[in-house]
Amino acid sequence: MKIAIMQPYFAPYIGYFQLMSAVDEFIIYDDVKYTKKGWINRNRILSNGSPTCISVPLKRDSDYLEIKERYLAVNWPKEKKRILNKIGSSYHRAPFFDQAFPHIEMCLEQKEDNAFQFIYNSLLILKKYLEIDTPLAVSSRIDINHSLQGEQRVLSLCREKYADTYINLPGGRDLYHKETFEKNGINLQFITCNDIHYQQYTNKFIQALSIIDVMMFNSRASVNELLGSYTID
Repeated sequence: MKIAIMQPYFAPYIGYFQLMSAVDEFIIYDDVKYTKKGWINRNRILSNGSPTCISVPLKRDSDYLEIKERYLAVNWPKEKKRILNKIGSSYHRAPFFDQAFPHIEMCLEQKEDNAFQFIYNSLLILKKYLEIDTPLAVSSRIDINHSLQGEQRVLSLCREKYADTYINLPGGRDLYHKETFEKNGINLQFITCNDIHYQQYTNKFIQALSIIDVMMFNSRASVNELLGSYTID
């Protein structure tokens, strides 16, 4: 049993979905604190040849609240239209705009104001478009000691799911130690996205943009190939 555990991210880059497709179950943290400097509710798209940020605004609230306790801002209906217009104007000439844009609309038009559930639903919509059949699970609904932190929390989730392999993105190399996982009977591995390039209009290629960019410039068959373009060690 291979699992991965990640925070919820809005329309994340392709490496997030490569990790999702590489495991048997993908757990998403909903009981972690929201961080303003993270990528939970924002990402980057291509606009006029340059990366530009799009953000789902959240209501002002305590910095100590978990992501599942946060809600979309009251101006979300207005901001949603602005984001859709931004995506539309940025990609309307992209070769697969007509196929991809309706799914982006579905992500943004959903009737949900809880921040975690909004992002979780968006991931369900996107993974269906990407033809990823890995089931998703929500961390707070798993029977572990939720006061655990960091490596010990990951190990507890692995044990509860009877996982023998835990796969993480490269950023986890500084957080997790193979020896600790081996002592607990779990193989710790890291997934690295290969050097991915595709045609973005006629511009110099800009890496690590939202999956929205990948969907706009690639057919579903090509996206499936890109999802398999990684190494695990």
